[in-house]
Amino acid sequence: MSFARALSRAQLGLEAPLVQVEAHLGSGLPNFTIVGLPAPVVRESRERVRAALLSSGYAFPPGRITVNLAPAELSKQGGRFDLPVALSLLIAGGQIPAPARPFECYGELGLAGELKPVGGLFLAALHARAAEHALIVPAGSGEEVALSAHPAAFGAATLRAAAQVLAGQTLAGALAVPGLKARGDVASHRSPPSLAEVVGQWHAKRALIIAAAGSHSMLLMGPPGSGKSMLAARLPELLPPLSASEALDVASIASTAGLRLDAGQWARRPFRCPHHSASAQAIVGGGPQIRPGEVTLAHHGVLFLDELPEYDRRVLESLREPLETGAITIARAAARLELPARFQLIAAMNPCPCGYFGDSARACLCGASRVARYRQRISGPLLDRIDLRIEVPRIAAAEFVEGALHAAVEPASADSLESAVAQVARARAWRLHRSGCLSARLDTAGLQSCCALPRSAQQLLKSCAQRLALSGRAIHRLLAISRTIADLEGSETIEVPHLAEAAQLRRALDTTPL
Repeated sequence: MSFARALSRAQLGLEAPLVQVEAHLGSGLPNFTIVGLPAPVVRESRERVRAALLSSGYAFPPGRITVNLAPAELSKQGGRFDLPVALSLLIAGGQIPAPARPFECYGELGLAGELKPVGGLFLAALHARAAEHALIVPAGSGEEVALSAHPAAFGAATLRAAAQVLAGQTLAGALAVPGLKARGDVASHRSPPSLAEVVGQWHAKRALIIAAAGSHSMLLMGPPGSGKSMLAARLPELLPPLSASEALDVASIASTAGLRLDAGQWARRPFRCPHHSASAQAIVGGGPQIRPGEVTLAHHGVLFLDELPEYDRRVLESLREPLETGAITIARAAARLELPARFQLIAAMNPCPCGYFGDSARACLCGASRVARYRQRISGPLLDRIDLRIEVPRIAAAEFVEGALHAAVEPASADSLESAVAQVARARAWRLHRSGCLSARLDTAGLQSCCALPRSAQQLLKSCAQRLALSGRAIHRLLAISRTIADLEGSETIEVPHLAEAAQLRRALDTTPL
Protein backbone atom coordinates (compact mmCIF):
# COMPACT_ATOMS: atom_id res chain seq x y z
CA MET A 1 0.00 0.00 0.00
CA SER A 2 1.40 3.40 -1.00
CA PHE A 3 -1.38 5.39 0.64
CA ALA A 4 -2.65 5.46 4.22
CA ARG A 5 -4.75 7.67 6.45
CA ALA A 6 -4.58 8.34 10.20
CA LEU A 7 -6.90 10.49 12.31
CA SER A 8 -6.18 13.32 14.71
CA ARG A 9 -7.76 16.60 15.80
CA ALA A 10 -6.71 20.23 15.74
CA GLN A 11 -7.53 22.74 18.46
CA LEU A 12 -9.53 25.85 17.61
CA GLY A 13 -10.69 27.63 20.75
CA LEU A 14 -12.95 25.13 22.51
CA GLU A 15 -13.51 23.15 19.33
CA ALA A 16 -11.57 20.07 18.20
CA PRO A 17 -12.15 19.64 14.44
CA LEU A 18 -11.18 16.28 12.95
CA VAL A 19 -7.98 16.23 10.87
CA GLN A 20 -7.20 13.43 8.41
CA VAL A 21 -3.48 12.78 8.11
CA GLU A 22 -2.98 11.33 4.62
CA ALA A 23 0.37 9.86 3.57
CA HIS A 24 1.37 8.99 0.00
CA LEU A 25 4.59 7.23 -1.01
CA GLY A 26 5.64 7.86 -4.60
CA SER A 27 8.65 7.25 -6.79
CA GLY A 28 11.22 9.89 -7.52
CA LEU A 29 14.02 11.68 -5.76
CA PRO A 30 13.85 11.53 -1.95
CA ASN A 31 11.65 14.34 -0.67
CA PHE A 32 9.38 14.75 2.36
CA THR A 33 6.64 17.38 2.09
CA ILE A 34 3.85 18.25 4.54
CA VAL A 35 0.93 20.27 3.11
CA GLY A 36 -2.41 21.40 4.48
CA LEU A 37 -1.61 24.74 6.17
CA PRO A 38 0.88 23.41 8.75
CA ALA A 39 2.45 25.78 11.25
CA PRO A 40 6.29 25.86 11.39
CA VAL A 41 6.32 23.44 14.34
CA VAL A 42 4.28 20.96 12.27
CA ARG A 43 6.61 21.29 9.26
CA GLU A 44 9.54 20.58 11.59
CA SER A 45 7.96 17.21 12.42
CA ARG A 46 9.58 15.82 9.26
CA GLU A 47 12.94 15.58 11.02
CA ARG A 48 11.47 14.30 14.28
CA VAL A 49 9.50 11.60 12.44
CA ARG A 50 12.53 10.54 10.38
CA ALA A 51 14.77 10.14 13.43
CA ALA A 52 12.05 8.45 15.53
CA LEU A 53 11.31 5.85 12.83
CA LEU A 54 14.97 4.91 12.45
CA SER A 55 15.57 4.86 16.22
CA SER A 56 12.55 2.58 16.70
CA GLY A 57 13.86 -0.01 14.23
CA TYR A 58 11.63 0.89 11.28
CA ALA A 59 12.76 1.74 7.77
CA PHE A 60 12.24 5.26 6.54
CA PRO A 61 10.34 5.09 3.22
CA PRO A 62 12.45 5.98 0.18
CA GLY A 63 11.29 8.18 -2.67
CA ARG A 64 8.86 11.07 -2.66
CA ILE A 65 6.73 11.37 0.52
CA THR A 66 3.70 13.65 0.66
CA VAL A 67 1.68 14.13 3.84
CA ASN A 68 -1.57 16.07 3.62
CA LEU A 69 -3.38 17.45 6.65
CA ALA A 70 -7.03 17.79 5.66
CA PRO A 71 -9.02 20.02 5.67
CA ALA A 72 -6.45 22.28 4.04
CA GLU A 73 -8.06 25.58 5.13
CA LEU A 74 -7.71 24.74 8.85
CA SER A 75 -4.49 25.90 10.51
CA LYS A 76 -2.57 23.06 12.20
CA GLN A 77 -0.60 23.91 15.34
CA GLY A 78 1.58 22.01 17.82
CA GLY A 79 3.53 18.79 17.97
CA ARG A 80 0.46 16.56 18.41
CA PHE A 81 0.58 15.53 14.72
CA ASP A 82 3.98 13.79 14.96
CA LEU A 83 2.50 10.42 15.93
CA PRO A 84 -0.26 10.24 13.27
CA VAL A 85 2.26 11.27 10.59
CA ALA A 86 4.67 8.53 11.65
CA LEU A 87 1.94 5.86 11.88
CA SER A 88 0.47 6.78 8.50
CA LEU A 89 3.93 6.38 6.93
CA LEU A 90 4.32 2.95 8.54
CA ILE A 91 0.92 1.82 7.24
CA ALA A 92 1.55 3.23 3.74
CA GLY A 93 4.90 1.43 3.59
CA GLY A 94 3.37 -1.87 4.72
CA GLN A 95 5.46 -2.06 7.88
CA ILE A 96 2.35 -2.36 10.07
CA PRO A 97 -1.20 -3.36 9.06
CA ALA A 98 -4.03 -0.84 8.86
CA PRO A 99 -6.22 -0.83 11.99
CA ALA A 100 -9.56 -2.62 11.91
CA ARG A 101 -11.36 0.32 13.58
CA PRO A 102 -10.89 4.11 13.46
CA PHE A 103 -8.07 5.33 15.70
CA GLU A 104 -7.18 8.88 16.66
CA CYS A 105 -3.52 9.45 17.49
CA TYR A 106 -1.75 12.24 19.35
CA GLY A 107 1.80 12.76 20.54
CA GLU A 108 5.06 14.57 20.00
CA LEU A 109 7.97 12.35 19.03
CA GLY A 110 11.44 12.49 20.49
CA LEU A 111 14.43 11.64 18.32
CA ALA A 112 14.84 8.32 20.15
CA GLY A 113 11.23 7.33 19.45
CA GLU A 114 9.75 8.26 22.81
CA LEU A 115 6.31 9.87 22.98
CA LYS A 116 6.11 13.19 24.80
CA PRO A 117 2.86 14.50 26.30
CA VAL A 118 0.97 17.31 24.58
CA GLY A 119 -1.69 19.65 25.93
CA GLY A 120 -5.39 19.94 25.19
CA LEU A 121 -6.04 16.20 24.87
CA PHE A 122 -9.03 16.16 27.22
CA LEU A 123 -11.14 18.02 24.67
CA ALA A 124 -9.90 15.76 21.87
CA ALA A 125 -10.71 12.68 23.96
CA LEU A 126 -14.29 13.89 24.51
CA HIS A 127 -14.78 14.32 20.76
CA ALA A 128 -13.17 10.93 20.05
CA ARG A 129 -15.50 9.27 22.55
CA ALA A 130 -18.53 10.92 20.93
CA ALA A 131 -17.36 9.73 17.47
CA GLU A 132 -16.68 6.20 18.84
CA HIS A 133 -13.03 6.35 17.76
CA ALA A 134 -10.32 4.53 19.68
CA LEU A 135 -7.52 6.69 21.02
CA ILE A 136 -3.74 6.50 21.33
CA VAL A 137 -2.04 9.16 23.47
CA PRO A 138 1.35 9.55 25.16
CA ALA A 139 1.54 7.76 28.49
CA GLY A 140 2.36 11.09 30.13
CA SER A 141 -1.06 12.40 29.09
CA GLY A 142 -2.88 9.37 30.48
CA GLU A 143 -4.16 11.08 33.64
CA GLU A 144 -5.76 13.90 31.65
CA VAL A 145 -7.36 11.53 29.14
CA ALA A 146 -8.61 9.29 31.96
CA LEU A 147 -10.88 12.08 33.16
CA SER A 148 -12.79 11.86 29.87
CA ALA A 149 -13.82 8.27 30.72
CA HIS A 150 -12.99 7.14 27.17
CA PRO A 151 -13.64 3.37 26.99
CA ALA A 152 -10.97 2.65 24.35
CA ALA A 153 -8.05 4.95 25.13
CA PHE A 154 -4.48 3.67 25.29
CA GLY A 155 -1.33 5.28 26.57
CA ALA A 156 1.95 4.49 24.81
CA ALA A 157 5.43 5.48 25.93
CA THR A 158 7.15 4.96 22.55
CA LEU A 159 6.40 4.98 18.85
CA ARG A 160 6.84 1.20 18.66
CA ALA A 161 4.34 0.68 21.48
CA ALA A 162 1.83 2.93 19.68
CA ALA A 163 2.35 0.95 16.45
CA GLN A 164 1.67 -2.30 18.33
CA VAL A 165 -1.57 -0.86 19.72
CA LEU A 166 -2.64 0.26 16.25
CA ALA A 167 -1.86 -3.16 14.78
CA GLY A 168 -3.72 -4.97 17.55
CA GLN A 169 -0.61 -6.80 18.72
CA THR A 170 0.55 -7.40 22.29
CA LEU A 171 0.45 -4.12 24.15
CA ALA A 172 4.09 -4.21 25.20
CA GLY A 173 4.96 -0.82 26.61
CA ALA A 174 1.37 0.44 26.25
CA LEU A 175 -1.07 0.94 29.10
CA ALA A 176 -4.85 1.04 28.92
CA VAL A 177 -6.11 4.32 30.30
CA PRO A 178 -9.10 3.63 32.58
CA GLY A 179 -11.87 6.13 33.12
CA LEU A 180 -12.61 7.25 36.65
CA LYS A 181 -15.11 4.86 38.21
CA ALA A 182 -16.69 7.43 40.49
CA ARG A 183 -15.78 10.65 38.79
CA GLY A 184 -18.76 12.50 40.22
CA ASP A 185 -17.68 11.56 43.75
CA VAL A 186 -14.12 12.78 43.35
CA ALA A 187 -13.65 15.98 45.33
CA SER A 188 -17.36 16.23 46.04
CA HIS A 189 -16.35 16.71 49.68
CA ARG A 190 -16.00 20.29 50.84
CA SER A 191 -12.93 21.94 52.19
CA PRO A 192 -12.90 22.57 55.95
CA PRO A 193 -15.36 25.29 57.03
CA SER A 194 -13.83 28.70 56.59
CA LEU A 195 -16.66 31.26 56.43
CA ALA A 196 -16.71 31.16 60.23
CA GLU A 197 -13.13 32.45 60.18
CA VAL A 198 -14.39 35.86 59.08
CA VAL A 199 -14.92 37.86 62.27
CA GLY A 200 -18.11 39.93 62.26
CA GLN A 201 -19.30 41.38 58.93
CA TRP A 202 -22.76 39.84 59.31
CA HIS A 203 -24.23 42.17 56.71
CA ALA A 204 -21.60 41.12 54.16
CA LYS A 205 -22.05 37.44 55.01
CA ARG A 206 -25.80 37.76 54.44
CA ALA A 207 -25.10 39.40 51.07
CA LEU A 208 -22.69 36.58 50.23
CA ILE A 209 -25.42 34.00 50.86
CA ILE A 210 -27.84 35.94 48.65
CA ALA A 211 -25.20 36.19 45.92
CA ALA A 212 -24.57 32.44 46.09
CA ALA A 213 -28.29 31.60 46.02
CA GLY A 214 -29.04 33.69 42.93
CA SER A 215 -25.62 33.80 41.20
CA HIS A 216 -25.58 37.59 41.59
CA SER A 217 -22.52 39.73 40.92
CA MET A 218 -21.27 41.72 43.90
CA LEU A 219 -19.02 44.67 44.71
CA LEU A 220 -17.41 44.91 48.15
CA MET A 221 -16.14 48.34 49.23
CA GLY A 222 -14.24 49.03 52.43
CA PRO A 223 -10.91 50.08 53.94
CA PRO A 224 -7.82 47.85 53.76
CA GLY A 225 -7.94 44.86 56.09
CA SER A 226 -11.70 44.86 56.54
CA GLY A 227 -12.04 41.35 55.07
CA LYS A 228 -13.13 41.97 51.46
CA SER A 229 -10.76 39.45 49.87
CA MET A 230 -11.41 36.95 52.65
CA LEU A 231 -15.15 37.14 52.06
CA ALA A 232 -14.80 36.76 48.31
CA ALA A 233 -12.57 33.70 48.67
CA ARG A 234 -15.24 32.03 50.81
CA LEU A 235 -17.97 32.25 48.14
CA PRO A 236 -17.09 28.94 46.36
CA GLU A 237 -17.74 26.93 49.52
CA LEU A 238 -21.33 28.21 49.55
CA LEU A 239 -21.92 27.05 45.97
CA PRO A 240 -23.00 23.49 45.16
CA PRO A 241 -20.52 21.16 43.41
CA LEU A 242 -20.40 21.16 39.64
CA SER A 243 -22.82 18.91 37.83
CA ALA A 244 -21.44 16.28 35.44
CA SER A 245 -21.94 18.44 32.34
CA GLU A 246 -20.57 21.55 34.08
CA ALA A 247 -17.47 19.63 35.20
CA LEU A 248 -16.84 18.51 31.62
CA ASP A 249 -17.13 22.12 30.43
CA VAL A 250 -14.71 23.38 33.07
CA ALA A 251 -12.20 20.60 32.39
CA SER A 252 -12.36 21.21 28.62
CA ILE A 253 -11.61 24.90 29.12
CA ALA A 254 -8.73 24.20 31.50
CA SER A 255 -7.24 21.62 29.12
CA THR A 256 -7.49 24.03 26.18
CA ALA A 257 -5.72 26.72 28.23
CA GLY A 258 -2.87 24.33 29.03
CA LEU A 259 -3.73 24.00 32.72
CA ARG A 260 -3.12 20.74 34.53
CA LEU A 261 -6.27 18.76 35.24
CA ASP A 262 -6.48 17.48 38.79
CA ALA A 263 -8.92 14.68 39.60
CA GLY A 264 -9.04 15.96 43.17
CA GLN A 265 -10.56 19.23 41.94
CA TRP A 266 -13.07 17.65 39.55
CA ALA A 267 -16.33 18.83 41.13
CA ARG A 268 -15.09 22.14 42.52
CA ARG A 269 -16.05 25.41 40.91
CA PRO A 270 -13.17 27.46 39.53
CA PHE A 271 -12.05 30.56 41.40
CA ARG A 272 -9.99 32.94 39.30
CA CYS A 273 -8.25 35.98 40.76
CA PRO A 274 -6.18 37.82 38.10
CA HIS A 275 -3.86 40.67 39.07
CA HIS A 276 -5.06 44.19 38.33
CA SER A 277 -2.20 44.65 35.85
CA ALA A 278 -3.67 41.94 33.55
CA SER A 279 -4.26 43.00 29.96
CA ALA A 280 -7.60 42.91 28.15
CA GLN A 281 -6.38 39.90 26.16
CA ALA A 282 -5.53 38.03 29.36
CA ILE A 283 -8.99 38.75 30.79
CA VAL A 284 -11.26 38.14 27.78
CA GLY A 285 -8.99 35.85 25.73
CA GLY A 286 -7.38 36.07 22.32
CA GLY A 287 -3.86 35.83 20.94
CA PRO A 288 -2.60 34.28 17.69
CA GLN A 289 -4.23 30.92 18.55
CA ILE A 290 -7.21 32.45 20.43
CA ARG A 291 -6.73 31.03 23.90
CA PRO A 292 -9.41 31.44 26.60
CA GLY A 293 -9.04 34.32 29.05
CA GLU A 294 -9.92 34.64 32.71
CA VAL A 295 -13.64 35.20 32.04
CA THR A 296 -13.75 31.82 30.26
CA LEU A 297 -11.53 30.07 32.80
CA ALA A 298 -14.04 31.21 35.46
CA HIS A 299 -16.97 29.64 33.55
CA HIS A 300 -19.41 28.04 36.03
CA GLY A 301 -17.34 29.55 38.83
CA VAL A 302 -16.20 32.83 40.39
CA LEU A 303 -14.12 35.65 38.93
CA PHE A 304 -12.69 37.84 41.69
CA LEU A 305 -11.31 41.25 40.71
CA ASP A 306 -9.53 42.83 43.65
CA GLU A 307 -8.70 46.56 43.54
CA LEU A 308 -11.31 47.04 40.82
CA PRO A 309 -10.54 50.72 39.98
CA GLU A 310 -6.88 49.82 39.36
CA TYR A 311 -7.75 47.73 36.30
CA ASP A 312 -7.32 49.31 32.90
CA ARG A 313 -10.58 50.90 31.75
CA ARG A 314 -10.60 48.82 28.56
CA VAL A 315 -10.41 45.68 30.68
CA LEU A 316 -13.37 46.75 32.79
CA GLU A 317 -15.48 47.73 29.79
CA SER A 318 -14.76 44.37 28.15
CA LEU A 319 -16.66 42.71 31.01
CA ARG A 320 -19.98 44.17 29.90
CA GLU A 321 -20.72 41.57 27.20
CA PRO A 322 -20.01 38.42 29.25
CA LEU A 323 -21.88 39.80 32.28
CA GLU A 324 -24.93 40.34 30.09
CA THR A 325 -24.83 37.29 27.79
CA GLY A 326 -22.64 34.69 29.54
CA ALA A 327 -20.33 34.47 26.51
CA ILE A 328 -17.52 36.43 24.88
CA THR A 329 -17.03 36.79 21.13
CA ILE A 330 -13.43 37.13 19.92
CA ALA A 331 -13.01 38.34 16.35
CA ARG A 332 -9.67 38.11 14.59
CA ALA A 333 -8.65 38.33 10.95
CA ALA A 334 -8.23 34.55 10.73
CA ALA A 335 -11.10 33.40 12.93
CA ARG A 336 -14.15 34.42 14.92
CA LEU A 337 -14.98 32.38 18.00
CA GLU A 338 -17.54 32.55 20.78
CA LEU A 339 -16.25 31.32 24.14
CA PRO A 340 -18.43 30.58 27.18
CA ALA A 341 -18.13 33.01 30.10
CA ARG A 342 -20.98 32.31 32.52
CA PHE A 343 -19.12 33.40 35.64
CA GLN A 344 -20.11 35.09 38.89
CA LEU A 345 -18.28 38.39 39.31
CA ILE A 346 -17.08 39.41 42.78
CA ALA A 347 -15.17 42.69 42.89
CA ALA A 348 -13.52 44.59 45.73
CA MET A 349 -12.30 48.15 46.06
CA ASN A 350 -11.19 50.74 48.58
CA PRO A 351 -13.42 53.78 49.11
CA CYS A 352 -10.62 56.11 47.98
CA PRO A 353 -6.97 55.96 46.81
CA CYS A 354 -5.56 55.92 50.33
CA GLY A 355 -8.29 53.53 51.43
CA TYR A 356 -9.54 55.31 54.55
CA PHE A 357 -12.37 57.56 53.41
CA GLY A 358 -15.18 57.27 55.96
CA ASP A 359 -13.02 55.21 58.34
CA SER A 360 -13.56 56.13 61.96
CA ALA A 361 -10.08 54.98 63.00
CA ARG A 362 -7.89 56.75 60.43
CA ALA A 363 -8.20 60.05 58.61
CA CYS A 364 -8.51 60.11 54.82
CA LEU A 365 -5.65 61.94 53.03
CA CYS A 366 -7.51 62.33 49.73
CA GLY A 367 -9.33 65.42 48.59
CA ALA A 368 -12.92 65.35 47.35
CA SER A 369 -11.99 65.59 43.67
CA ARG A 370 -9.44 62.80 44.00
CA VAL A 371 -11.97 60.51 45.67
CA ALA A 372 -14.53 61.27 42.96
CA ARG A 373 -12.04 60.57 40.14
CA TYR A 374 -11.06 57.30 41.79
CA ARG A 375 -14.64 56.04 42.02
CA GLN A 376 -15.49 57.26 38.52
CA ARG A 377 -12.96 54.83 37.07
CA ILE A 378 -15.84 52.36 37.25
CA SER A 379 -18.23 53.41 34.52
CA GLY A 380 -21.96 53.73 35.09
CA PRO A 381 -22.89 51.00 32.54
CA LEU A 382 -20.57 48.50 34.24
CA LEU A 383 -21.74 49.42 37.72
CA ASP A 384 -25.34 49.05 36.55
CA ARG A 385 -24.58 45.40 35.73
CA ILE A 386 -23.31 44.63 39.25
CA ASP A 387 -26.26 43.46 41.35
CA LEU A 388 -25.07 43.89 44.95
CA ARG A 389 -22.98 46.78 46.31
CA ILE A 390 -21.88 46.11 49.88
CA GLU A 391 -19.96 48.29 52.30
CA VAL A 392 -17.50 46.32 54.41
CA PRO A 393 -16.52 48.57 57.33
CA ARG A 394 -13.55 48.12 59.61
CA ILE A 395 -14.18 45.76 62.53
CA ALA A 396 -13.62 47.32 65.94
CA ALA A 397 -10.32 46.20 67.45
CA ALA A 398 -11.97 44.80 70.59
CA GLU A 399 -14.46 42.77 68.56
CA PHE A 400 -11.75 41.45 66.26
CA VAL A 401 -9.42 40.43 69.12
CA GLU A 402 -12.28 38.76 70.95
CA GLY A 403 -13.32 36.86 67.83
CA ALA A 404 -9.76 35.79 67.04
CA LEU A 405 -9.09 34.58 70.59
CA HIS A 406 -12.40 32.72 70.69
CA ALA A 407 -11.52 30.94 67.45
CA ALA A 408 -8.06 30.05 68.76
CA VAL A 409 -9.38 28.57 72.01
CA GLU A 410 -12.53 26.97 70.63
CA PRO A 411 -12.75 26.62 66.83
CA ALA A 412 -16.02 27.82 65.34
CA SER A 413 -18.67 25.22 64.76
CA ALA A 414 -19.49 24.16 61.21
CA ASP A 415 -23.22 24.32 61.94
CA SER A 416 -23.63 27.88 60.68
CA LEU A 417 -21.74 27.14 57.47
CA GLU A 418 -23.65 23.92 56.85
CA SER A 419 -26.89 25.78 57.44
CA ALA A 420 -25.90 28.47 54.94
CA VAL A 421 -24.84 25.85 52.36
CA ALA A 422 -28.13 24.00 52.78
CA GLN A 423 -30.09 27.24 52.53
CA VAL A 424 -28.30 28.20 49.32
CA ALA A 425 -28.79 24.74 47.81
CA ARG A 426 -32.49 24.76 48.70
CA ALA A 427 -33.05 28.21 47.16
CA ARG A 428 -31.16 27.32 43.98
CA ALA A 429 -33.08 24.06 43.59
CA TRP A 430 -36.36 25.92 44.17
CA ARG A 431 -35.62 28.47 41.43
CA LEU A 432 -34.19 25.95 38.95
CA HIS A 433 -37.28 23.79 39.35
CA ARG A 434 -39.67 26.69 38.73
CA SER A 435 -37.82 28.78 36.16
CA GLY A 436 -35.07 26.58 34.75
CA CYS A 437 -32.39 29.16 35.66
CA LEU A 438 -31.19 31.15 38.65
CA SER A 439 -32.64 34.56 39.49
CA ALA A 440 -29.69 36.56 38.12
CA ARG A 441 -30.23 34.99 34.69
CA LEU A 442 -33.98 35.53 34.42
CA ASP A 443 -35.03 37.47 31.35
CA THR A 444 -37.94 39.92 31.26
CA ALA A 445 -40.50 37.24 30.52
CA GLY A 446 -39.11 35.05 33.31
CA LEU A 447 -39.31 37.88 35.82
CA GLN A 448 -42.88 38.68 34.83
CA SER A 449 -43.92 35.08 35.39
CA CYS A 450 -42.24 34.55 38.76
CA CYS A 451 -42.16 38.00 40.40
CA ALA A 452 -45.68 38.46 41.71
CA LEU A 453 -45.84 41.67 43.77
CA PRO A 454 -48.63 42.61 46.17
CA ARG A 455 -49.87 46.21 45.94
CA SER A 456 -47.74 47.39 48.86
CA ALA A 457 -44.57 45.97 47.22
CA GLN A 458 -45.52 47.59 43.92
CA GLN A 459 -45.75 50.98 45.62
CA LEU A 460 -42.35 50.47 47.23
CA LEU A 461 -40.82 49.50 43.89
CA LYS A 462 -42.19 52.63 42.23
CA SER A 463 -40.89 54.77 45.08
CA CYS A 464 -37.40 53.21 44.85
CA ALA A 465 -37.31 53.64 41.08
CA GLN A 466 -38.19 57.34 41.38
CA ARG A 467 -36.02 58.27 44.36
CA LEU A 468 -32.95 56.35 43.16
CA ALA A 469 -33.43 57.20 39.45
CA LEU A 470 -33.19 53.52 38.52
CA SER A 471 -32.73 52.49 34.89
CA GLY A 472 -34.75 49.69 33.33
CA ARG A 473 -31.85 47.31 33.87
CA ALA A 474 -31.54 48.40 37.52
CA ILE A 475 -35.25 47.70 38.14
CA HIS A 476 -34.81 44.30 36.49
CA ARG A 477 -31.85 43.54 38.77
CA LEU A 478 -33.70 44.77 41.84
CA LEU A 479 -36.56 42.37 41.12
CA ALA A 480 -34.10 39.51 40.55
CA ILE A 481 -32.42 40.13 43.92
CA SER A 482 -35.85 40.31 45.59
CA ARG A 483 -36.76 37.00 43.96
CA THR A 484 -33.61 35.40 45.38
CA ILE A 485 -34.34 36.70 48.90
CA ALA A 486 -37.90 35.36 48.63
CA ASP A 487 -36.53 31.99 47.50
CA LEU A 488 -34.26 31.87 50.55
CA GLU A 489 -37.34 32.45 52.70
CA GLY A 490 -39.37 29.89 50.74
CA SER A 491 -41.93 32.50 49.66
CA GLU A 492 -43.84 32.28 46.38
CA THR A 493 -44.45 36.03 46.27
CA ILE A 494 -42.08 38.93 46.76
CA GLU A 495 -43.09 40.80 49.90
CA VAL A 496 -42.16 44.28 51.09
CA PRO A 497 -39.30 43.08 53.37
CA HIS A 498 -37.72 41.18 50.46
CA LEU A 499 -37.87 44.21 48.18
CA ALA A 500 -36.62 46.55 50.91
CA GLU A 501 -33.61 44.36 51.65
CA ALA A 502 -32.85 44.11 47.93
CA ALA A 503 -32.94 47.90 47.60
CA GLN A 504 -30.57 48.22 50.57
CA LEU A 505 -28.16 45.72 49.01
CA ARG A 506 -28.19 47.57 45.68
CA ARG A 507 -27.22 51.01 46.90
CA ALA A 508 -25.63 53.25 44.30
CA LEU A 509 -21.91 53.89 44.53
CA ASP A 510 -21.63 57.56 45.45
CA THR A 511 -19.20 59.24 43.06
CA THR A 512 -19.44 62.62 44.82
CA PRO A 513 -18.84 61.68 48.45
CA LEU A 514 -17.92 65.13 49.76
